[in-house]
Amino acid sequence: MLFLTVALVAFLSVNAAPLAVSRLGRIAPKIFIIAMFAPEGEVWYNIPEFNLLARNVTVPGFSPLFPDAHCTSTGDICQLVTGTAEINAATTISALWLSDKFDLTLTYFFITGIAGVNPNVATISGVSFARYAVQVGLQYEVDPRELPANFSSGYFPLGTSASDAYPVNIYGTEVFELNDALRKEVIQYAKTATLNDSDTAVAYRANYPQEAARSPPSVIECDVATADVWFSGKILSDAFSNTTRTWTNGTGTYCATAQEDNATLEALVRGAIASKVDYGRVILMRTFSDFDQPHAADQTFFNLRYADQGALLPSITNIYLAGIKVVQGILTRWDSKFKVGIKPTNYIGDMFGSLGGNIKPDFGPGEAVFTGFRRRNIPSPPGQGVPTA
Repeated sequence: MLFLTVALVAFLSVNAAPLAVSRLGRIAPKIFIIAMFAPEGEVWYNIPEFNLLARNVTVPGFSPLFPDAHCTSTGDICQLVTGTAEINAATTISALWLSDKFDLTLTYFFITGIAGVNPNVATISGVSFARYAVQVGLQYEVDPRELPANFSSGYFPLGTSASDAYPVNIYGTEVFELNDALRKEVIQYAKTATLNDSDTAVAYRANYPQEAARSPPSVIECDVATADVWFSGKILSDAFSNTTRTWTNGTGTYCATAQEDNATLEALVRGAIASKVDYGRVILMRTFSDFDQPHAADQTFFNLRYADQGALLPSITNIYLAGIKVVQGILTRWDSKFKVGIKPTNYIGDMFGSLGGNIKPDFGPGEAVFTGFRRRNIPSPPGQGVPTA
């Protein structure tokens, strides 16, 4: 019996895939998939390409509901579930880069979740890759029944008295910009996927007059609006479209709702400031489970709570179908392209300019404020150079 046990251990030692570790002995993933709730995470389990449950790593500070990171046997691909909404996301991602279990300096962070969709831009069952995440909930809010008649919604930016103004009181998490060169590279991989859909979704999208809403699902470039509040209706959709457009100086297009993305990105910015992660290696993908507003024959409350749009299961499935193309694209081109990184050609970071660099933000209140907030003496993101005066 002892002989058999020793022989089995020897066999496993020889045949086990080598674990990707850094010189410090930490797991060094090439890709870290970030999900927000159980179905988004579970769609990656029991797939033919790899086994994310081969290694389970308990990380202090993760959600009590999702206490483990899951990794392949080699550690090349890992995954976590943050828990929903901004506090859970920020706490979990901060705990990740503060952990001594991982070396994340070369890791690509792949945020993958479902979202509501603006029918003026895209359709249910579709897939989006974002350049901007805009924290549209970070505003004043007054019940619109108590506002003057000239207000289009109950939201208006902090320090202002008009919905179309730029915020005066800036907290720094209002807008995050991601590496657009990386986005354009990986979206080409995702576009090779055959997306899932349903007969119910096909019939439901036909109720909408917008061409974007009526079209078959596809993979597109557009941006994310973050709010803890799960909103619905044309008034709020139009308001947050305006917020996204205004706060990005006309360069952002709101298409996807989210409850976590700005919180996740803020945690990653702070990790980059601490030289624990590379913020230039963040990818944000959202798939569309429902329209953010009703069609003309429905009411907003019904759209939010009862409408069977037929896209929940396809949107979850499409996380895997589009996402696996991105994962495979990065891994197969690791040595030739992704190990060294995709050099950003646009500004990346937060509204404060916290990561420095010579590329000025194409959003924000102007160079005077950017210079005043800019952090000094920190490593610059790849390709952005040293902060200038």
